[in-house]
Amino acid sequence: MNDRISILTDEGLPAEALAPVIISASRATDIPAFHAPWFFDRLAKGYCEWINPFNRRRHYISFARCRAVVFWTKNPAPIIPYLPELDRRGLHYYFQYTLNDYTPEHFEPNVPPLDRRIATFRHLSRMLGPRRVIWRFDPLILTPELTPRELLTRIWHIGNQLRGLTEKLVFSFVDVATYRKVRNNLVKDTSCFTKENVLSAEPSREQQAELIDGLVKIREAWHASGWPVTLATCGEEIDLSAHGIEQNRCVDGQLLESEFSHDRELVYYLHTGRLPEPDIFGNMPEIPTGYINLKDKGQRKACGCIRSKDIGMYDTCPHFCAYCYARK
Repeated sequence: MNDRISILTDEGLPAEALAPVIISASRATDIPAFHAPWFFDRLAKGYCEWINPFNRRRHYISFARCRAVVFWTKNPAPIIPYLPELDRRGLHYYFQYTLNDYTPEHFEPNVPPLDRRIATFRHLSRMLGPRRVIWRFDPLILTPELTPRELLTRIWHIGNQLRGLTEKLVFSFVDVATYRKVRNNLVKDTSCFTKENVLSAEPSREQQAELIDGLVKIREAWHASGWPVTLATCGEEIDLSAHGIEQNRCVDGQLLESEFSHDRELVYYLHTGRLPEPDIFGNMPEIPTGYINLKDKGQRKACGCIRSKDIGMYDTCPHFCAYCYARK
């Protein structure tokens, strides 16, 4: 439930704004990489504008009730100098860090070189701790040359450089058939596919099984070396619990409560779906032992995220990843 409050715009005009407790920044664009100055400017001003990508309606989003921000990024380096401001404001945060290796395929033409992205991951994890920097190798894409075995090898090499710096690896299988513009961009922006074979970017059932088996073996090797990393899928209908693979919660109430348990207002919200109100004596209510269902109904059925408000807008990310659904 995103309660609405009244705000004054920069022009001094009254307006109604959504006031979410958790903000997603963002599934639709890379705010840490490209829009950090904008984000902190709007945070100082107390609200931002958001355009619905489907009906183009303008909405105002207030930061007045925000207690936590989930950042999604392929390059958090530009936002790192700003993070002390979030700490000063008492706003909690963690990162979903997509760290892929599609360098030969040019699927991510404007991300920094792989070694620099790994170095940034290491730096950020040492700042925040391994639970607050989640590694995503996402999505898993195949080409006629990029086989499951080669893809697993790339995951193995990156993981060996992140040992102990994260506690979770999240993955999903690329969804090409559903998104026409993804199909078009994979053909137009890369030399890996033609119109006739672009659907082969999606792993077949046999290839999915090979990737899953390989990931489980990689996890077992990392566990044997003393790194108890977890595997989780993002938005996948397939049940892989028999392999010890979770369905991920990218906006994760359990993680928020565990990492920021000292924030009683946030914890109360995670249990009840509302912020607490003190009684006439200023006493805060007790935190219930149970939990309300906070599943984000605006996401896919298989998505495990709790509700948040995404403030990113389509077609504003200069990474221009070929597989991205949020670009033209």
